[in-house]
Amino acid sequence: MAVTVEEALDLIYKNVSTRSIKILPIEQALGYVLAKDVIATHNLPPYDNSAMDGYAVKVSDSDACVQVNHTIFAGDNSDEELACGFAIKIMTGAKIPFGTQCIVPIEDITECENGVKLPQNLVISRHIRMSGEDIKSGDLLLKSGDKLNAHQITLLTSQGISHIKVYKKPKVALFASGNELKMHFENVEPFQLYNTNTPTFFARAQELGCEVEFIGTASDTLEDIREHIKSAQDCDLIITSGGVSVGDADFTKEAFGAFDYEIFFEKIEIKPGKPTTFGRMGNTFVLNLPGNPLAAALNFELFGSSIVWALSGDTSKYLNTITAKMKEDYKLRAGRRTLVPGYFDGEYFTPCDKFSPGMVSPLATSNSYIMIDEACDFLACGTCVKIISTKFSFTSKESVDLVTKPL
Repeated sequence: MAVTVEEALDLIYKNVSTRSIKILPIEQALGYVLAKDVIATHNLPPYDNSAMDGYAVKVSDSDACVQVNHTIFAGDNSDEELACGFAIKIMTGAKIPFGTQCIVPIEDITECENGVKLPQNLVISRHIRMSGEDIKSGDLLLKSGDKLNAHQITLLTSQGISHIKVYKKPKVALFASGNELKMHFENVEPFQLYNTNTPTFFARAQELGCEVEFIGTASDTLEDIREHIKSAQDCDLIITSGGVSVGDADFTKEAFGAFDYEIFFEKIEIKPGKPTTFGRMGNTFVLNLPGNPLAAALNFELFGSSIVWALSGDTSKYLNTITAKMKEDYKLRAGRRTLVPGYFDGEYFTPCDKFSPGMVSPLATSNSYIMIDEACDFLACGTCVKIISTKFSFTSKESVDLVTKPL
């Protein structure tokens, strides 16, 4: 019996969890997901320092001519103490001397006999960066489940952290099946096709942060498919395409059955991609996608990426949508949840001019898709729709409704 899209996603999130962890130097941690909270151990800034090149002064010396006899540079360990009637020249980032009440920027002073003339109405703490105003010791800097980007690496370096505990990236194995398929580096006969699915999944899995292994293309025999499965048993996820329908040569699910394959769902109420199947083989999850390129790619975006996010340990593991408006009127046949590829320009969504499950060209011209409710047969120009990007990862910590519904 076919499951709904929502039931399929629930089964994915219910059964898929993170794998093992490892420790990495922060120089190698970009794109990994933290497996342990990070707590600040130092104030930032660690000491009160100057936010400007200027002069450390007393507020009581406003509008006065003060004497200058010393300069403090960033990195100096000065024990100078500021007295009334004096100013100390100071550079940006330098530790302010004891007794300083504010910093006057260089451009705000004028020279006078034996010193500098200060402006009127000086303000306490002006242009002083206070210790701990950015980060305080004991603050929660990063949480387990946060994916590390460049600016989070900045937080780690600010605390002198050299190594962190992260979840291992999901390890994904890929193969296709079909006697008619050849790889792009092989010659094809007039009755054969290039295998476009596996290179597509390989690239997308890498873009999602996975370690990817290409197992090859299996012929339409139980023996050959089983050999390919054996080669992928050490991976977290196996993704196949082809051989999951009801044709005479569709052996994929039967081949997995020899490995105690537990199926969570094997049909989805969706167009295209109804025969998409998801299950588990020991500790390895399996996603069997249809062989038609566009159907396989769209279902990878919806279900494959959801499995990857669940495996990654990222707390923002749920697909999220962006609200857009239809660029033009769009008609479709109601009755089944439908995936429609198209292009989002930042405001409007334009469905692809033509597409069908077996096409590849719509994948290159689209950057997103919408999932249209089964009761909908028309979307008018200007109607708000929920787009799901295929060009960047936009996820949420909470499950959201992904479906575009009729008004």
